[in-house]
Amino acid sequence: MSRDAAGAAPSSGRVEADPELYPDLAAAGGLEAALEKAAASLDLGLDLGLGELPGGDADMERGGAAPGAGPTAGPANRRDALAVHLGSAERRFIVSGWSRGVELVRGDTVDLGQVAKAAAAWRSGASLHELRALCPFLDFGELAEAHERGPAEAVTVKWRQLREALREPVPFPNIRELVEAAFVEPRLRQLFPFTSHWSLHFTTCTGFPYTWVVPFVDPLRDGRFRVCGPNRGTVIGEAGSAEEALALVLAHLPADIGPAVAGTARD
Repeated sequence: MSRDAAGAAPSSGRVEADPELYPDLAAAGGLEAALEKAAASLDLGLDLGLGELPGGDADMERGGAAPGAGPTAGPANRRDALAVHLGSAERRFIVSGWSRGVELVRGDTVDLGQVAKAAAAWRSGASLHELRALCPFLDFGELAEAHERGPAEAVTVKWRQLREALREPVPFPNIRELVEAAFVEPRLRQLFPFTSHWSLHFTTCTGFPYTWVVPFVDPLRDGRFRVCGPNRGTVIGEAGSAEEALALVLAHLPADIGPAVAGTARD
C-alpha cells in the first residue's frame, strides 16, 4: 500500500528491438514504423506520434521490458499516449493507457496487430469495456471504471477499497481506526484518500501526482498519531486518538476546500 497507485515516472528512452524476438520491428525499422504498417494493413487510419511514455519501470515479472514508442491519443478525451513496452526476455508487447494521472488500462500480447487495434480504439475515446471487447488482452479494475465515470465515483470506490484492504493484517493496526474516523467526516470523505509509508493522505485531485495541500496523519507504533503538512518536514502536532488527530487536520484545511476533481497536481 505504500505506493498506492502512484505509478512510475515517465520515460522517453528509445532502445533497439531484439531482431530475433521482433523480426517484424527490425524489418520495418522500429516499433513506430511497424505499428504504422500494422495499422495500415488493418485499415485503422491510425495517426502515430511520439510522446513521453508513462510506466518507465520495466514489467520485471514478465522477464523485463524496454521502453518503446506509443501512438498519440486524441486530445479530446484527454488521454496520454498509449505506452508500448517491449519484453526483453521473450516477445511481448506490454501496453499501458493513462488519462489525467490515472492508469486506466494495461495488458500484454505477442500480436502487434492487436496493439495497433488497441491504439486506434484508445485514441478514438472508446470506453474501457469497448476496449476490452475489441482487444481481450487489455484489462482494467473497478477503480479504473470509477475514474471513467467521474471523480466523485473514483473517490467513493477508493474509500471503500482502502477500508476493505485494511481488514488484512497491517504493520500499524491503528490506521484502521484512523481511516474509519476520517470516512465519517464529510469534509475528508469528499477528498481522494491514499496511503504512503502507512501515512493517511487526502488529495484534492484523483490523478497522480497528487496535491499536498491537506495535512496528513502518521500512525505511530505506540498507538498515537502525528499530524504533518503540508510537507513531510512540518509537524503540526501529535494526538492520542484518531479523532483528535483528524481535528488537527480539519483545523488546517484550506478555506476553499471542495470535492476532489479529476486531474493531477500539475493541472
